[in-house]
Amino acid sequence: MIDKNDVYSDLWFKKQQGTPLSVLDRFYRVIIKILVAIAASVLSAMMFLIMTDVVLRYVFNSPLSGSYEIIEYMMAILIAFAVVYCAHQQGHVSVDILFDHLPKNFQAILRCLTTLVVFILFLLIAWQNVLYIKETYDQKLTSTILYIPTFPFVAAVALGLLALCMVLLVDFLNALIGAVSK
Repeated sequence: MIDKNDVYSDLWFKKQQGTPLSVLDRFYRVIIKILVAIAASVLSAMMFLIMTDVVLRYVFNSPLSGSYEIIEYMMAILIAFAVVYCAHQQGHVSVDILFDHLPKNFQAILRCLTTLVVFILFLLIAWQNVLYIKETYDQKLTSTILYIPTFPFVAAVALGLLALCMVLLVDFLNALIGAVSK
């Protein structure tokens, strides 16, 4: 688990006002707030759509046509944007049975390396997703029933992945500063 009093936490940015990292920190916090608001709105709309579909299906025997497709697209937006918030809050699952028993210096180095590897991995995934936006647009891919274009939702996933990369970059820089300072 991450120690909230560690250099890896937000305390480092508060001590370093006016630095490029503090500017990046403020910028990515605004982005996260916007993405979380969008994700919460999409989740609310998705719950309302599901409830409406269930009521229409079982009470009036007339389900909403294409509701499954709309929910799939909404889920893509919800997950892509909510993962950014989860990463920012350090809310992901971690197994630290062995990690806690390692020396603090080695923990800092290992945290730095794993964050860098994850950052690079998600940067590659985001890049491929950006390329996929053009492919879906050029091929004019749409949903099966409602013919909703696919590329805006692929773009939303790419945006979420790029925002996740920004969070991971800040985490890496914090981990690097933590490793160097120990």
